Amino acid sequence: MRLTGKTAIVTGAASGFGAGIARKFAEEGAQVMVVDINEKGAMEMAEDLGAGSFGSAANVADWDDVSRVVNEAREVFGGVDILVNNAGVTHMPAPMEEVSEADFDRVFDVNCKSIYLFARALVPHMKERGTGAILNVSSTAGLSPRPNLNWYNSSKGWVNTATKAMAVELAPRGIRVNAINPVAGETPLLASFMGEDTPEMRAKFLSTIPLGRFSTPEDMGNAAAFLCSEEAGMITGICMEVDGGRCI
Repeated sequence: MRLTGKTAIVTGAASGFGAGIARKFAEEGAQVMVVDINEKGAMEMAEDLGAGSFGSAANVADWDDVSRVVNEAREVFGGVDILVNNAGVTHMPAPMEEVSEADFDRVFDVNCKSIYLFARALVPHMKERGTGAILNVSSTAGLSPRPNLNWYNSSKGWVNTATKAMAVELAPRGIRVNAINPVAGETPLLASFMGEDTPEMRAKFLSTIPLGRFSTPEDMGNAAAFLCSEEAGMITGICMEVDGGRCI
C-alpha cells in the first residue's frame, strides 16, 4: 500500500497503459481521478476502481477541459499529489512528408501540449503544497526512432526533454518529474504502430525485443507506482525504459 493517502490524476486511463496505471494506483491505496476522452470508459473504470475514485471526460489538449479537471480533482480530493500524463496518440506509419498536417497537429496536441496544459493548471497547486510527483508516459520511439513514425518519434523525444527540464526547474519546490518509456503493448495503439495487426507483423516486432514480449498495462502500473511513491523520493528527471531491452 505504498500510495495510501495519495490522490492522483491519470489521463487516458480508460484503457491500455493508463488503465494499468490507474488499477495499480488504486491497489496501492491511492484515490484516482480517471480522465479520458471516452466518457463511458472513464466512468466504468472509476467504478471498477471502487470508492474514492471517480471519472471525468476531457480533451487533454483543450485548456478549458484541463483546468476543469484539475479544479474538480482539487475540490473532490482536497489536493492532488500525483499527475500521470498518459494520454497519447500516433499517426499511421508513413513517410514523413506524407503525414497530413491534421495528423501532425493531433499527435503534438495530445502527446505534448497536454503536458504543458496540465503543468499550467496543476503546478501552482503543487508549489503551494511543496510536494508532488509528475509522471509522463513517453515511449522507446523517443529514444530509438523507427522509420515511418517520424512525427510520433519526435513528439516522444519532446516528452523526454520536457521531463528533464521540468524536473530541474521544479526540484527546489519539492516536485519530482519522471517518465517511463514503454515499448509497444497490447493497447488500442498497437495496430497503428505496426500499420496492421497480423501474426507476421507481431513476430517481426517482437524479434526486436530481447525479452520477447510486448509491454503490458501491468508493467506500466508497477513502474509508475514505484516512481510516484516515496520509495523513489531521490529519483527525478529520469526516463525509465520499461521495454524488455528494446533500446539496448
